[in-house]
Amino acid sequence: MRLFFPQETHPAETRVAAVPAAVAKLVRLGAAVEIERGYGARVHFSDDDYGAAGATLATDRAAALAGADVVLRLRPPPVEEIARLKRGCIHVSYLDPFNDLALVRQLADAGVSAIAMELIPRSTLAQKMDALSSQASLGGYVAVLLAAEHSPHVFPMMMTPSGTIRPARVFVIGVGVAGLQAIATAKRLGAAVSAFDTRPVVEDQVRSLGAKFVKVDLGELGQTAQGYAQALTPEQLAKQRDAMAAECAEADVVITTAQVFGRKAPVIVTTAMVEKMRAGSVIVDMAVESGGNVECARLGEATDVRGVSVLGFANLPGRVAVTASQMYANNLANLTEHFWNKTAKTFTLDPLDPLLTACLVTHGGAVCNETIRNLMPATP
Repeated sequence: MRLFFPQETHPAETRVAAVPAAVAKLVRLGAAVEIERGYGARVHFSDDDYGAAGATLATDRAAALAGADVVLRLRPPPVEEIARLKRGCIHVSYLDPFNDLALVRQLADAGVSAIAMELIPRSTLAQKMDALSSQASLGGYVAVLLAAEHSPHVFPMMMTPSGTIRPARVFVIGVGVAGLQAIATAKRLGAAVSAFDTRPVVEDQVRSLGAKFVKVDLGELGQTAQGYAQALTPEQLAKQRDAMAAECAEADVVITTAQVFGRKAPVIVTTAMVEKMRAGSVIVDMAVESGGNVECARLGEATDVRGVSVLGFANLPGRVAVTASQMYANNLANLTEHFWNKTAKTFTLDPLDPLLTACLVTHGGAVCNETIRNLMPATP
């Protein structure tokens, strides 16, 4: 079975979906792995490195796509490449299916079996394939480093000949995978950290990292089966913002990570709240790519709001591209191994498999994921 890894075409993408160690694992399964020539240059792997791992090098991208049984990459496929995939091909990548239903329809019409990596369920069985969590963890780490770089304050408390320097105050909003890593990283740098989440169940996790958990009584709350926070009502959002305003005003750094799965991120920090923060403070909006938690954040930009730096940078894991690529490549290799038929040496799909029920979006010429299918516009 031929597995092909094409180069990423997105101009801002620094990561890759395969590293030599993961390729070697796939080759040991019995897969014929093909890598586009020059594939690993951006993460400092040469063609020879991939060749030594057992991959063959493709010089004709179109021919390799047309001949592949499985195509694995990081970003969604360019629209013009979908028609080049053979019917029955398995395509594995992030797909952004909630926001790009047209792409989903094209994949279905082309007879492609498309697996969306962001829909891998958060379960014990699927943990080793959970790319969303692995990349979010790196994003939380990078967010703190960016904040430290842009802040005019040091993070740790220092005893100096001129007196004691107080630690920077870091406030993390949203305590999922990214938020927990942000808390841990800020604590390692010596900051005084506080955090808030709508899910009271995460309080123990926050405290275990040495941070303060900010409590706000929002009434009835919960989380989804995948562990994401449920959407708040307008009244709950307003109450949350009032409490957040007081915390933000005291913070030197605010990091927002709050996202609602499959929906636009909620606005938690308004421009009015930012304007009440001290000049020199820094905000990192980690949700900016899904709409943003900070009203005045701008995608891809650092914005100054009355002396407060609001960072809306995209693709934070891509700033540590080698590590991010290693983690994503391992997630892909683990997923492939999980569905690999060792006798036939093929990637075998069973649409009734509970894991695939969650992440297989199109199969057999149709949209098979129930959640995505219900979002599709009616065909004339």
